[in-house]
Amino acid sequence: MNSNNIKAEVAVIGAGPGGYVAAIRLAQLGKNVILVDKDKLGGICLNYGCIPSKAMIYAAEFLDKIKRSESMGISVGKVTMNFNKMQEWKNGIISQLNNGIELLCKQNKIKIVRGEAYFEGSNKLKVADGKNINYVEFEKAVIAVGSKPVELPEFKFDGKKIISSTEALYLNKIPKNLAVIGGGYIGLELGTVYAKLGSKVNIIEMEGQILPGFDKEIVNVLQNNLEKLEVGIYINSKASKFDNGKVSIESKDKGNLAIDADNVLVAVGRIPATNNMGLENAKVKLDDKGFIKVNENLMTNDRNIYAIGDVSTGPMLAHKASSQGKFVAEAIAGNKDAYENIVVPAVIFTDPEIAAVGMDEKEAKGKGIRIKTGKFPFRASSRAMTRNAIEGFVKVIAEEKSNKILGVQIVGSEASDLISEAALAIRMNATLGDLALTIHPHPTLSESLMEAAEATMGKAIHILNPK
Repeated sequence: MNSNNIKAEVAVIGAGPGGYVAAIRLAQLGKNVILVDKDKLGGICLNYGCIPSKAMIYAAEFLDKIKRSESMGISVGKVTMNFNKMQEWKNGIISQLNNGIELLCKQNKIKIVRGEAYFEGSNKLKVADGKNINYVEFEKAVIAVGSKPVELPEFKFDGKKIISSTEALYLNKIPKNLAVIGGGYIGLELGTVYAKLGSKVNIIEMEGQILPGFDKEIVNVLQNNLEKLEVGIYINSKASKFDNGKVSIESKDKGNLAIDADNVLVAVGRIPATNNMGLENAKVKLDDKGFIKVNENLMTNDRNIYAIGDVSTGPMLAHKASSQGKFVAEAIAGNKDAYENIVVPAVIFTDPEIAAVGMDEKEAKGKGIRIKTGKFPFRASSRAMTRNAIEGFVKVIAEEKSNKILGVQIVGSEASDLISEAALAIRMNATLGDLALTIHPHPTLSESLMEAAEATMGKAIHILNPK
């Protein structure tokens, strides 16, 4: 093997939405930066997560809308899906974005080093790719290596029949029958895609509802739509084994049964990818779940090393990782502000979409806060009606006396875009009046945020105010 010695002010390990963002901002701040990754730039999000899944979600949604356009006077013949062509289109998007990140790194004079990173100490990395070994000496390091799917003992990944979300995004044909173990956001997003593409999808969830922990009102809207897609939903159920093309299920409600499955997608969560990195050779400590312990500045026990993204504090979300990446870059450059992980919107790209930011009712009440809530249904929105997308609602949670907005939940079309206004409102400590008195263009879906704020104050116009 060839061996090289490299020096840098900052080494960033992991080129996902946390790592490459941190590297670029560090370079902008004048730091000499090395970016280390064993795979393609963009990390899990770009290559095996957010971007390919959203491309497939859009394509499947487009196909589904064409099939359901008769009520608008649009009649079409038999609509077919060229799955390989769709995959080519999706892969082309990923390639363009890969190239874009590589160009940005080049323009910002960031050196990219390929291979597995291993800490030999608090200021030294060994990076091996099977052909070359690079020893990287650094002053500061940022760990941004992301996460990986949880594997079940009874359902070991083989990459063919029993698959993770990674393989589900790169199948070479649409499965006739798809079993999804896990009713969380990953399983529901991909299950919806394949249901729209023609698969018979069954979702198996151990808890008493899909999307455990979410507001039951929101879950009901989603579940109704899944049932329209003829998705089988088994709650309070455990998948016990896969044999001869069948998944055995132990259900509290339905007893023991077996369902057909060409593929089994295991989507029961993700865990931080912190093993085999030599963290013990630095002073980096993990908690009992494998997450890296950090302080309010995202600094680990080792003052030279920071951790961001899925391996760090907060939800496993790409936009949280990017925010943390910018923060640690500023911190390394001398900015002393503390990272406050308080306004992080979460989005689930199901049909309809689900988005939430801030507190929900249960969390607010659990903190002893007296609240009031208001809800505006998309069924009463003229824009939603003209888009043939009336499922769902906007719910606003506010402090009872001050009218300060504490949280917003949206289930419906374009919830992923609408939630940003709510996130800004919470970030700016806005009140119900601020949101209600902001003139929203008509007719738009964003008016529903204004209407929900008005409903919370008992001033709704387009729905009957609750007594």
